[in-house]
Amino acid sequence: MQPTESRPENTARPGAPIQARQRRFPRRWLLIGLLGIGVALTAVFGIQPRIEARAALERETANRSAMAVSVIRAKPGDATRDVVLPGNMQPFVSTPIHARTSGYLARWHADIGQQVKAGALLAEIDTPEIDDQLRQSQADLARMEADYQLAAATAARWETLLKSGAVTRQAVEERTGAAAERRAALEAGRFQVARLRKLQGFKRVIAPFDGVITARNTDVGALIEAGSGTAGRELFHLAATHKLRVFVNVPQMYAAEARPGLAAELLLAEFPGRTFPGKLTRNTRSIDAGSRTLLAEVEVDNASGELLPGGYAEVRLKLDAGQRALMLPVNALLFRPEGVVVGVAKADHRTALVPVQLGRDFGTEVEVVSGLDGSEDVILNPSDSLANGVEVKVVPQAPAKKAGS
Repeated sequence: MQPTESRPENTARPGAPIQARQRRFPRRWLLIGLLGIGVALTAVFGIQPRIEARAALERETANRSAMAVSVIRAKPGDATRDVVLPGNMQPFVSTPIHARTSGYLARWHADIGQQVKAGALLAEIDTPEIDDQLRQSQADLARMEADYQLAAATAARWETLLKSGAVTRQAVEERTGAAAERRAALEAGRFQVARLRKLQGFKRVIAPFDGVITARNTDVGALIEAGSGTAGRELFHLAATHKLRVFVNVPQMYAAEARPGLAAELLLAEFPGRTFPGKLTRNTRSIDAGSRTLLAEVEVDNASGELLPGGYAEVRLKLDAGQRALMLPVNALLFRPEGVVVGVAKADHRTALVPVQLGRDFGTEVEVVSGLDGSEDVILNPSDSLANGVEVKVVPQAPAKKAGS
């Protein structure tokens, strides 16, 4: 009989295996959780930077492929437009002084550059022929007065005789007609004497208005011919310079605004930094077909006498701008066969070519009268090959360098 092997008794409690398994399960889940955390950390600190670097690289590539441009916005122009035009200064009144009687110059009393008042004696003319004619006419007038007195007395006596029937009505009418004839001759003689006295009065050459003598074309002893024809050369030239008339030819495009009352200024090279105010007073209301300009007159006060008539001046007319135009620098323009355009950077960073109509050219700037409203970002220094839809990147303008830096 084989001995039976004795087995140790299981002293464990009946629920022991279940409790052991329950202890092993949390460890497994813990390991899985730790592994997941490790994977997440790896993704965060390893993969995410790579994704961000890739996105940054793509953005950088896109930025490098976009055209870098500087932009500017059109600024509004001035409420008034200054137009500078050449002008000719002339005296307010300019008159040649001619002799009204013939003779020889006895004396002159005014020379060039002299200011004279109205009524001032300029010269005296010796007129021996007019003097002789006047004396003869006065003698004839005295004879005519005597003849008339005799004829009138005779007619009166014959009227008395007619009442008594001593003479006929026809004889009385003959005497009355003779008296009327003598009276007409007497009146003619009086007019002749008055005419010669007026001619004799023209021996004194008088200034007709206040002004300055700008020419003296005679001298003592010179033969004077009456009248203003070829033979009658002017003795003096008198100009009123307290005011000047400045004549300016206004181009047709500004003619509608060159109305009387428009403010103006004179600029002269001999007075640097100074302006002389004036006012447009009248125009011809007609465009010259040859020059396509409107002749206008600007009055300028010259009480000081600084401005010399006959000189050249630049006239600045302050025209009303009406609808204010926009101003753009000339380096924003593109000249294409279809006309002038500007490049605009739109909100989606794409370009658009906008046609514009230009006004006046100020050298570095030009007027834009249509095509823009001032809210557009206009590209500066655009490439000649710029087209619609080009992707651009707006960069700040470089600051302007100071002079001498």
